Amino acid sequence: EKNTIVIFTSDNGPHHEGGADPDYFNSNGDLRGYKRDLYEGGIRVPLIIRWPDIINAGSVSDHLSAFWDFMPTFIEITGSELHASDGISLLPVLTGKKQTDHRFLYWEFHEQGGKMAVRMNDWKAIKLNINKNPQGATELYDLSTDKGETNNIASQHPDIVKKMEEIMKEAHTPSEVFPFSYEQALK
Repeated sequence: EKNTIVIFTSDNGPHHEGGADPDYFNSNGDLRGYKRDLYEGGIRVPLIIRWPDIINAGSVSDHLSAFWDFMPTFIEITGSELHASDGISLLPVLTGKKQTDHRFLYWEFHEQGGKMAVRMNDWKAIKLNINKNPQGATELYDLSTDKGETNNIASQHPDIVKKMEEIMKEAHTPSEVFPFSYEQALK
């Protein structure tokens, strides 16, 4: 047990599969959305790590991370060489050192009409139904005051919306396997 890292997390929020009722136990608390949503309820998950003598028991971090950070973390822990990754190693934050932050986190989901989301610090932008309306409106939320994403403030911050849409264009990678109507809007 002294040389084993134990990680508890999930790849998505609660779901409806198999007859599950995520509302019964209020599985999302104040968060909006479920599995396959890009609202916080669909993507924000717990992360608990136990690593005796390395991570201080009871320590807490508000560092923004994503699953793509695990591989760089494991590579650094093992002393291997990282060839390419969108992620950053979490080892500094786990060991109480200065952590590099992501400039942004980006998600896209191709089902349910196509969705994209970007998180940059406390700002969160979401585009829905991209396959039907690639030029459609972008929602914007300030998660520091609205973690449940109930108040779309896009009309009050057009400059932030524009920046987030630019990040979506930058972060999206076209794919023949997973075509996205959004690519047509970029042309």
